[in-house]
Amino acid sequence: MPGLCFFSAGYHFDPDVGTEELGHLEMIGAIVHQLTRNLNDEQVREGGFAPYFVDHTTGVYPTAASGFPWNAASMAVKGDVICDLSEDMAAEQKARVTYDNILRMSDDPDVNNVIRFLREREIVHFQRFGETKRTRGIELLTQGRRRSRRP
Repeated sequence: MPGLCFFSAGYHFDPDVGTEELGHLEMIGAIVHQLTRNLNDEQVREGGFAPYFVDHTTGVYPTAASGFPWNAASMAVKGDVICDLSEDMAAEQKARVTYDNILRMSDDPDVNNVIRFLREREIVHFQRFGETKRTRGIELLTQGRRRSRRP
């Protein structure tokens, strides 16, 4: 969940980025809810959804595809602008790959349109973070030190 990383490292950039990322999570949650809300017992079993269903019914619960619940351990924030931007860039790429994998498996055009949109946003964020990393890196080098927070 790249969005949550941005709130914890928010000293380095505009908090609107984190807000947008939370909007992405809301979109994914809405898709999952729409696809699962009317499943009958047979569809739950045939779709391999039974273990999830037993614990959460059709409620949206943040887990990896493997079933592991999300936790804060995935957020690696150091308080160093270059380090944190590198981590953010990696999170954007991981999200992009996840969206690529969903597109490989999905045959639902409505789902795919949303996933393509989200994938494009991950690419834009990766590019913006890269630009910020380059400019902040140059600033810090010319100052002769690396600061973890803006002055």
